[in-house]
Amino acid sequence: MTTATQPRGRARTANNPVATRSERLRRATRWWPALLLVVLLTVPYSALPLPGLLDGPIGSPGNLQLLALCLLFGGLATGYDLLLGRTGLLSFGHALYFAAGTYVTNTVMLEAGLPFAVSALSGLLAGAVLSALLGAVSLRASGIGFSMVTLAFAQAASILVQRDPGGVTGGEEGRAAPADRLPASLVGIEHTANLYWMALAYLVVVLVVVQWAVRSPTGRVWEGIKENERRVEVLGLRPYGFKLVAFVLAGTLAALGGIVYLLLTGGATPQTTTSDFTLSLLVMVVLGGSGTRWGPMIGGILYTWADQRLGDLAGSGAVASLPSVVRVPLSQPLFLLGALFVAVIYLLPGGVARLPARLRTARTSRAADREEVLQP
Repeated sequence: MTTATQPRGRARTANNPVATRSERLRRATRWWPALLLVVLLTVPYSALPLPGLLDGPIGSPGNLQLLALCLLFGGLATGYDLLLGRTGLLSFGHALYFAAGTYVTNTVMLEAGLPFAVSALSGLLAGAVLSALLGAVSLRASGIGFSMVTLAFAQAASILVQRDPGGVTGGEEGRAAPADRLPASLVGIEHTANLYWMALAYLVVVLVVVQWAVRSPTGRVWEGIKENERRVEVLGLRPYGFKLVAFVLAGTLAALGGIVYLLLTGGATPQTTTSDFTLSLLVMVVLGGSGTRWGPMIGGILYTWADQRLGDLAGSGAVASLPSVVRVPLSQPLFLLGALFVAVIYLLPGGVARLPARLRTARTSRAADREEVLQP
């Protein structure tokens, strides 16, 4: 007589109701990214208000512009996390490649008179080549030395842009994009929905590319480099080449984001070349959760939304009527953002994206403790 045996994992799941509920919940929420994408695609058609979060209907041009910026920076932070969260490289010069996509595309349209498609391809190629050249030099250093080299390159480029050599960059004022060279479907307030969909497409492309890269054999080497670079060398692999691939891929995705930013804002501005811009990306990644699938995207969206909305709050009449001791700090958006960032770091270590896992762990431990108490 034989007895049927269940697989060990399945038997353990059957004896653990908490694990069974978690497995059911995981299967039920497997398709939430696709459902969320469908919802985001229909946002321009929505007239629903979100009091406190947005002013007026969701589908209004002003709100679509804000949401497009949120999606853009969500994708940009995800690409930056290829360096910080996946490979362990702290770069302070990532803004340089974003600005390369913006400025090269705009300059080619203005100076050479070429159409947008050719100019955008030039901007993307410039970002890839620049990241390959500067990455090849920067990666000769490691640790804080690498960070300082990237910062030096970014500062040099920022100064060059502000000096406006030959009147090409526009100096501190920047240069507006030529409307006659841009696609007609992307110009004007009546086409804000198209710009929103373009920002959404950029976010999807970045998520797909990053996820594909992380799951590839190269991505596994990145993980090993982050954990212990010396061990990767012992295995006979050259970390330098793998780190350069991550650097170039992140820089190319940033250049693509710079092109989308040019369309959203209608011009190139020197603010995108500063180290403060890269520091904002760093805050976005840490806020959402470095090294996670969705964390950098969440951090980029939350930070961009808070940057806009807290600025409105700082200039509101409610803040102006407060005593000076309270009014002065609250009237500074950076103070509010800094306070929010510190609160998240202390209350949610690991970022917002790790909050569900922390809640599941706490719930499982409480259930296990309850079972131990009930056992005779």
